[in-house]
Amino acid sequence: MSKKLLLFSFLILGVVVWAGYDKNNQTSENLDLMPQVKQSAEKIEVIHFHATQQCWSCITVGEYALKTIKEKFPEEYKNGIILFRDINGELPENKDIVMKYQARGSSLFVNAISNGEDNIEEDAKVWRLVSDEGQFVSYFQDKLNNLLGE
Repeated sequence: MSKKLLLFSFLILGVVVWAGYDKNNQTSENLDLMPQVKQSAEKIEVIHFHATQQCWSCITVGEYALKTIKEKFPEEYKNGIILFRDINGELPENKDIVMKYQARGSSLFVNAISNGEDNIEEDAKVWRLVSDEGQFVSYFQDKLNNLLGE
């Protein structure tokens, strides 16, 4: 075997071995076995964005989200741990919150605040559940429970 071919083989082997390790020198296989630490939200903001004129689905998503919070999390709602806001995204006074959430049109966002940091996510699944209140409430309750670490 020529020296160039041998050198090239070692180089390729080195790249393959190096690629299998993360920056802490742990193989990616070992990372799957490590326990995942779940950070519970200290506060959850549920924001329902809508236009001035709303269709049935847009109105219902907001109503079901608020109903879930009030009925399934009454203490958290009362104590401000879970906050619900209904925001008309077309009004100029709401421009800053629309920009913060990058909301476009009717949407439902959940911000799970941990260690003072926002973790904003749009929840598009609620639109598929809007025609079944029971499924909507069950899904949204599970989502909020998970974010609270319960």
